Amino acid sequence: MINKTREDYLRAIYHLEEEQHNPQVDSINLCKYLKVAKPSVSEMLKKLKQLRLIEHASYKKIRLTPKGKRESILVTKKHRIIESFLFEILHLNPTLIHKEAHKLEHAFSDKAIAKINVLLKKPKFCPHGKPI
Repeated sequence: MINKTREDYLRAIYHLEEEQHNPQVDSINLCKYLKVAKPSVSEMLKKLKQLRLIEHASYKKIRLTPKGKRESILVTKKHRIIESFLFEILHLNPTLIHKEAHKLEHAFSDKAIAKINVLLKKPKFCPHGKPI
């Protein structure tokens, strides 16, 4: 089982890979994206590496392992389905949905997400235009 902080890091790495069109992420960009200090990122990277979720060596870029990629895709999909729900069903302001989805992605079970996805008729893209 992946905890909330690990999910946040995996989703952040995946998001940065998507944005940069590069399967390797710089730890400095990860610090900026997560708004956390370098020592915190370094500590979590060690844990993710021990769990075989990333490949990373000192002063090198971060790469998701196949296991890490699967986990990051699952949490990203959950996040984007929640964003779609907040936008399509609750009609929340588009500027708020990312922040709200981030809070909720850890609270919803996989079963609840599956039901929300069906309710939404299994959208292919989130309100930001990213694939689900």
